[in-house]
Amino acid sequence: MAIRMPRIIQARKILKRSLSNGSTTPASMDIPKGYFAIYVGEQEKKRFVVSVSLLSEPNFQELLHQAEEEFGYNHPMGGLTIPCSEDVFTDLASRLGAF
Repeated sequence: MAIRMPRIIQARKILKRSLSNGSTTPASMDIPKGYFAIYVGEQEKKRFVVSVSLLSEPNFQELLHQAEEEFGYNHPMGGLTIPCSEDVFTDLASRLGAF
């Protein structure tokens, strides 16, 4: 099984770019080492804290890529935001062991 390093590197760059748009707030300081916050939802955004290991998963990388192409990552919340339904995200993340 080959590891697709360019996609992993791209996902990390997207995360860094997204995090650099926001400021350090008390909410961002309650994230344990090895995890990151992500906002998910089509209308109202719900905050999830997930493992960084999720970044190496091809299905999550594809979700990030689709969100970037369609919506970009310049969001007022300053965090990584994926405008998909919570059900889709929680199903994917739980199957990948991200929580």
